[in-house]
Amino acid sequence: MEETQTAIATPAPPANEMLLFSKYSYFEIVVRDAGLAKYINLSSTSVPHSDGRHANRSFGKVKLNIVERLINNMMRTEVFTGKKLKAYRVVSEAFDIIATKTKKNPIQVLVEALENAAPREEVTRLQFGGISVPKAVDVAPSRRLDISLRNIAKGAIQTSFKNTKPIQECLADELILASKNDMNSFAVAKKEEVERVASSAR
Repeated sequence: MEETQTAIATPAPPANEMLLFSKYSYFEIVVRDAGLAKYINLSSTSVPHSDGRHANRSFGKVKLNIVERLINNMMRTEVFTGKKLKAYRVVSEAFDIIATKTKKNPIQVLVEALENAAPREEVTRLQFGGISVPKAVDVAPSRRLDISLRNIAKGAIQTSFKNTKPIQECLADELILASKNDMNSFAVAKKEEVERVASSAR
């Protein structure tokens, strides 16, 4: 009796898809964290630059491509303040390094890094009379993503100080380590610290 094999057809990427930096596809990027999926914008664009059209709008940053948000967070540091083109080049070169080292789509590595570096709990302080009491609270998905992006950018900048490696290599290493949930990543270490403090304040 002959066995019949059925071939499973994999969907092809759209014919008119725009590639990030003219190299990397947004097709089949998987977001495993259901809470963050709504806020990680993977709309295909070749040049992640919206010219600030969503600035000063409520939840406007949700409409920004996730790679542009990484570039913008690099600009929040003291080295890249106001230098969008410089930050753009650093992220572009870091993605090339990630693709070479991991043989994976750098956009997928970025998404995995964000998921692993996003804290689920943090501590707030409640006032009871004249007493301040720490209390663990859940973190909103939008804030989780904000903290994750901020810590990845901060970790890359801090690693580049007093280091012979260029900033693009530091950013690539930070993203790769965070995507593997490695404690050597600054962002993952900060997340674990925040959640540890929150667990003791329950």
